Amino acid sequence: MKRIVLACLLVLLASGCEREARRFTTPANNETAAESAQRLGTLQPAVPLAGGVRQAKANVSPYEENAFSVNQGKRLYRWYNCNGCHGNGGGGIGPALMDSQWKYGSDPASIFATITQGRPQGMPSFGGHIPDDQVWQIVAYVRSMSGQLRKDVAPSRGDSLYPGNPENARPKETPQPDKSQPSRPPGAPS
Repeated sequence: MKRIVLACLLVLLASGCEREARRFTTPANNETAAESAQRLGTLQPAVPLAGGVRQAKANVSPYEENAFSVNQGKRLYRWYNCNGCHGNGGGGIGPALMDSQWKYGSDPASIFATITQGRPQGMPSFGGHIPDDQVWQIVAYVRSMSGQLRKDVAPSRGDSLYPGNPENARPKETPQPDKSQPSRPPGAPS
C-alpha cells in the first residue's frame, strides 16, 4: 500500500514539475525540416519572404501542459498584434477565438498551419517571420481562449484592462467546424 501511495505522489510531483517548468531554450521540434507548405495568405508581416513554410510533424502541441509557455504565448499574441484583428479573443476584423466556431480546425496542427501559412482574405502568413517555437506557444494560448487547455495551465489573469473572464475561468467550448471550409488545411497531419 505504501508503494502505491508513494508512486501516486511521484506522479503528482512529476506532472506539477512540467506545468511550472520554465524553458528558456527552444525545445519545440514539431515541425517538418522542409518548408514544403505553401503560403495561403497574400499578406506577410514586414518584408515578404519567398518560398514555403514548415508544417507540423504531429498534431500535438508541445506546450499545452506548461503554464509558463502558455503565458508566453499570451504575451506574444499581443506583441505580434494578433489582438489587432482578433481582439482579446472575441474577434473583430478576424474571427473570434474564444467560441466554438473554428473555420480551419481547432487542433494544434491546424492552428499552427493557419499562423504559418496564413489564410485567404486577411490572415497574414507568419511562417519564417517568427520562430516556430513561438508559433507553438501562440497555438497553446489560442487554444486556452476557448477552454481547450486544463484550468491549471491556462492564464489566470490579464495584463490588460480586458473586463472579461481570464482564460482559466472560461467554459470549455466544444469545437464545431465550419462546414463551408475544409476541415484540415492541405498537408496538415491528422
